[in-house]
Amino acid sequence: MVTNIAAGVQAFTSNAFLVGGERTVLVDPGANFDAVGALREHVDSLDAVLVTHPHPDHVGNLDDIKDAFGVDAWGFDASHDGIDHELADGDTVTIGDDEYEALHTPGHEPHHLCFYSRDAGVLFAADLVFANGSFGRTDLEGGDRGTLVESIERVLDVVDGDLDVMHTGHGPSVTSNAVENIEFAAQAARQR
Repeated sequence: MVTNIAAGVQAFTSNAFLVGGERTVLVDPGANFDAVGALREHVDSLDAVLVTHPHPDHVGNLDDIKDAFGVDAWGFDASHDGIDHELADGDTVTIGDDEYEALHTPGHEPHHLCFYSRDAGVLFAADLVFANGSFGRTDLEGGDRGTLVESIERVLDVVDGDLDVMHTGHGPSVTSNAVENIEFAAQAARQR
């Protein structure tokens, strides 16, 4: 079960996906809302927080969640505030009931991770790609359009046609034609 605890929040935040199951995980804590209260409406405890990248809209609530739930956070680079453990490209991590592969996907941000489970048919795409062929901005510090295109193409090589759901860092999750949405994003990102 995946719940976006930031749904309906009228503040500058990312989506914040609570994934229940064998290992209860929050993928990105979001920012500028009472994430602890939102989590407590669904769970009493958390096993881990995964950070896709350290932009403020994705990690603003990280310290509050770690303090409230006594939980560690995993991300690409432990030199960033709040990241306790590093996940390298190709590492696997349990989210809910499924194993996910961490994919290092820079371009929007140098430390950006996506998480993909072939068995679950799910991709947590963060700010790499969005619904309807949109893609992450590259005008922020550390952003690079060419690198973003390479990362999108890599994700296309990794996911298969059975990708059922793509949870994005902003906007709605994609629940049909997810691969097609990624292909559209790759085409759009290649345009200069």
